[in-house]
Amino acid sequence: MLKIENLKLSPGADMDRLCAAAAGVLKIRERDFTSLRVLRRSIDAREEVRLVYTVEAGVRDEAAVLKRVHSPHVSAYSPVPAYTPPAPVTPAADRPVVVGAGPAGLFCALILAQAGLRPILLERGRPVEQRQADVERFWRTGVLDTGSNVQFGEGGAGAFSDGKLNTGTRDIRHRWILEQLAACGAPEDILIDAKPHVGTDRLHIALIALRKKLLALGAEIRFESRLSDIRLADGAVAGITAEGPEGTFSLPCRQLVTAVGHSARDTFALLASLGVPMEAKPFAVGVRIEHLQSEMDAAQYRRYAGFPGLPAASYKLSCHLPGGRSAYSFCVCPGGEVVAAASEESRVVTNGMSEFARDGRNINGALLVNVTPEDFGGTGPLSGIAFQRELESAAFSLGGGGYAAPAQLVGDFLAGKPSAGPGRVIPTYRPSVRYTDLRECLPPFVCETLAGALPLLGRKLRGYDAPDAVLTAVESRSSSPVRIPRDETGQSAIRGLYPCGEGAGYAGGILSAAADGMRTAEAICGVCAAKAL
Repeated sequence: MLKIENLKLSPGADMDRLCAAAAGVLKIRERDFTSLRVLRRSIDAREEVRLVYTVEAGVRDEAAVLKRVHSPHVSAYSPVPAYTPPAPVTPAADRPVVVGAGPAGLFCALILAQAGLRPILLERGRPVEQRQADVERFWRTGVLDTGSNVQFGEGGAGAFSDGKLNTGTRDIRHRWILEQLAACGAPEDILIDAKPHVGTDRLHIALIALRKKLLALGAEIRFESRLSDIRLADGAVAGITAEGPEGTFSLPCRQLVTAVGHSARDTFALLASLGVPMEAKPFAVGVRIEHLQSEMDAAQYRRYAGFPGLPAASYKLSCHLPGGRSAYSFCVCPGGEVVAAASEESRVVTNGMSEFARDGRNINGALLVNVTPEDFGGTGPLSGIAFQRELESAAFSLGGGGYAAPAQLVGDFLAGKPSAGPGRVIPTYRPSVRYTDLRECLPPFVCETLAGALPLLGRKLRGYDAPDAVLTAVESRSSSPVRIPRDETGQSAIRGLYPCGEGAGYAGGILSAAADGMRTAEAICGVCAAKAL
């Protein structure tokens, strides 16, 4: 097989055009192909908009073709080695317990279950079908369920997002994760797209299928079950206590995985009270910014804006300001909506979400400012949480209650005056927004950084600082504010405690969190295998 990279085609080109382009590079006839398969697909919109492909090609007389073609984009194809899950091991008397059914917890439980360890998966929230109804009710009425919301429930916070599966890290596990999701009903395109996304609607389908797979492999899943205590003996985990639908229950446990996500603040407090080493870590806060999708398409695709076959345009922006602060875009949701993501009473939190089609009128993304422990005004490991809560409470108050979010037009924000209503961009946040001055709920250094960044980012992407773009506050849950140190075995200083995923400070998205869950499961399988010898 040969690999051909950097095949560039105009939008709308079909497989026949791709085959012709590949034949041209190899200087062969199209009928000389024995096979042609797309390995990767991306969009290059820097100059003329082009779709860029990498393909695997089978050709007649491959050695002669490769010898004849002198191109840096043609090479012998060497498939990346496939991930191999751990071999089955003899289960111990006490089943491993995984706390949290986000991507880290789900894929940790999947590897453990495939190895025959029959894990028990605890999730404080509800199954995704019930969770979706709870979330919709909150958005419609402003009545929050603190146990089942955008942060808590099957799938974790990523279940109400754009479902992006791209990451800046390389890991052999990533392909395996994508294959599992595709097998569970996620779009097959995630296997070839350079920036794959599932969308909230399709991700919910995949979560249900993944749950059924876990159960079939012998895992036990207990929803509406919140970890409330950990029993320790001689510096190691000996058991756990949890609050479930039928009351308090205890489980013996020697391996406890805490894959609780970035918003399980009571769990962080529990771990700190037990003496688990923890530290405050830098994260970022800011706002959601909304534009018309058509204008972002026009800014990036130019004459191809709206062309069939082109996805809704996204963006990735950042800038450094003279004072040393930085601002950057995060979790951009083309054709999506800004969503209410609170998990605590009387606190407003925003996030972004898109469905697979990304066909909504607006595009939104977080516009964030880095914050450090020096900004928190505290020295303890939970000081970042206190800082988040302060911002979220201020946003709730400024919104006027009922989980309405404070909002302001970019033009008014830059002019330093409150907004009175929308322009062309109608905000998508539900239950509602209240137009105001965001300087009344955001720290001065955040406001100053955002005000300095918006014009700079507008020069990088035309229309980004449009006067009627909408800023909605507050985006405070971009990542975990704590880190739980672990050693090379994946364990905390408390033996048998495995901090895992984004909440523990070891991941930054669905794909990287799932991979970290797999690494944790591999470590537990190794321990079980060693004990069986």
